[in-house]
Amino acid sequence: MSETATLKIWRGADRNSGSWELHEVPFEPGQSVLDGLRWIRVHRDPTLAIRFSCINANACKECMMELDGETVYACTARLEPREMTLAPLANKKLVRDLVTEIAPPAERLAIKGS
Repeated sequence: MSETATLKIWRGADRNSGSWELHEVPFEPGQSVLDGLRWIRVHRDPTLAIRFSCINANACKECMMELDGETVYACTARLEPREMTLAPLANKKLVRDLVTEIAPPAERLAIKGS
């Protein structure tokens, strides 16, 4: 039987009413946490909100989140065959699930009402 990693992921758009979900993902040495999250989106739950932009080097730092209470980049943090707890950044405005508002205010797109 192959090894698995268990990702305990915080879900929701409100920090006060969200919940935790457990997902088992196939584990292979060298995989990143982002690889595990992308596997979940493709094979288990396409509604999981994550942010990454690895194809665009100018948008690096998109995948920041908390892993077991430490701030990490999901693209460089290594997946491990154990339970790993993933949460949105605690000091940023929550958008949904693991996505927080990380752009400085001056760089955010201003949307005006009609």
